[in-house]
Amino acid sequence: MAGLQEYKCPCCGGAIAFDSTIQKMKCPYCDTEFEMDALKGYDAELQDEETDSMEWETAAGGEWGEGETDGLRTYVCKSCGGEIVGDANTAATSCPFCDNPIVMMGQFSGSLKPDLIIPFKLDKKAAKEGLMKHLAGKRLLPKIFKDQNHIDEIKGVYVPFWLFDTDVDAKVRYKATKVRTWSDSDYNYTQTSHYMVHRGGSVGFEYVPVDGSTKMADDLMESIEPFNCGEAVDFQTAYLAGYLADKYDVTEEESIDRANERVKKSTEQAFAETVIGYDTVAAENISVQFHGGKAKYALYPVWLLNTTWNGNKYTFAMNGQTGKFVGDLPVDKAAATRWTLVLAGAFTALTYGAATLLHFLGLF
Repeated sequence: MAGLQEYKCPCCGGAIAFDSTIQKMKCPYCDTEFEMDALKGYDAELQDEETDSMEWETAAGGEWGEGETDGLRTYVCKSCGGEIVGDANTAATSCPFCDNPIVMMGQFSGSLKPDLIIPFKLDKKAAKEGLMKHLAGKRLLPKIFKDQNHIDEIKGVYVPFWLFDTDVDAKVRYKATKVRTWSDSDYNYTQTSHYMVHRGGSVGFEYVPVDGSTKMADDLMESIEPFNCGEAVDFQTAYLAGYLADKYDVTEEESIDRANERVKKSTEQAFAETVIGYDTVAAENISVQFHGGKAKYALYPVWLLNTTWNGNKYTFAMNGQTGKFVGDLPVDKAAATRWTLVLAGAFTALTYGAATLLHFLGLF
């Protein structure tokens, strides 16, 4: 019986001990009782759980061939420090990230060549239309945001991404409950049954994206996903003509933790969808084993717009392949006040109408 004092209650997590009166294990916190055999089986399951094994082959990107970078130039923003790449004909006068002036530094060199690129599928006109659609119907939007002059500040930028592929063997343990209630003439009863639920299997992941730029907010980039990687092609410098390309400043190795988080979360969600028939379900443990994990370096097409309102910066982004548009909008306080008064008036009228009806029916 050694070690029984170390058992944790599967229901509340409290320490449980043997109760000699009932000859069972009992939790002093939630009063749940356990048969010895059931508790031994539970402990055996916990002892059999594996730790995560998430290893990646870090060899993304390639070497630039002789003459490939001859037509490329680098530009650096003195404000945010962003470094971007463009062709020799790029007339870049402002940073796509903070909209401050940038200066040309000269010939591009010294970073990995991308493995893949998704070419821009939507042009600047489509980006303008996307912005106007995003602004349409926003009654609390300041009028200046509908000014056509701001639309011309949209820039096409290739954003660096690390794309992770792996096969995953996973085991997930869930704590689940079923609740039954009934009543008699004296009492209401509730019976809660607790279950340990296991799921295991294999899942394949391809092109799990992690933003390779600190200038691009991760939540903004994830909001315009997904990109269709089936349309990705081998990188060629010709695709950069007329656009800017952000130079990655987050390495492949630095992106691994984020990739692990996304793969593990997606695995847990996929398995959780198979746990049905319970009133509550909570994942208690997930262990994943990666096989054949590797990464690629890619450039994704994004249209960017930076503008300010009352001293605050607002960034909008559109997926240059699918047209998905995201971005926070400022609120016109005067318009918000007017709408608050309108809604308050409507609520008052509705409340008065309901009270009148109840009085008419003799219920109030």
